[in-house]
Parts: sequence; C-alpha cells; structure tokens
Amino acid sequence: MYVMAINHDVEDYDTWKTAFDAFPPARGGARFHRLNRNVDNGNNITIVAGFDTAEAAQQFRDDPELKNVMSEAGVVGVPRFEIFDEVESVQY
Repeated sequence: MYVMAINHDVEDYDTWKTAFDAFPPARGGARFHRLNRNVDNGNNITIVAGFDTAEAAQQFRDDPELKNVMSEAGVVGVPRFEIFDEVESVQY
C-alpha cells in the first residue's frame, strides 16, 4: 500500500468540503481516505489516502482536473503532496 498525504489551507472549509466530496481520492483509485482538520486552524486540511501503487498516487496528484477542483474549492497557496510506502499499519 502506498499512502499519500496532502496538506493545504482553504479559504472556507464548508465550500472546500463540497468540492472534495465531488472529487474524492477514490476517483483516482484510492482504497481509502482519511480527512483531518488542524485543531488550531480548521481551515488547514490534511488528507491521507491509500493507493495500490505509487504510480496511481502520482497520477491522482498530477491529474489536471484535481488541480482545477482544488483551485475552485478555495485551496490557498501550494498544496503539499507526499507519498509513502506503508510498512506497517496497526489499529488499537
């Protein structure tokens, strides 16, 4: 499993969430996603999504439609994308 973390600020969470729901990581083949809001700044978002391959994560990241949706949704600044090779997953 390859995990991509996307962090960015948004102008307005509710506006952004509507756009996110219309274009979730599953559109790019993600098997899951987790949506997180910063406890000190509710307009700072981190999405964690799991993909079967690093290439699938990269393709989603590089999708021109994703860039358009993010821009229209009020993403502020340059989003930070990081892709990791998951080596362990434990739930308690």
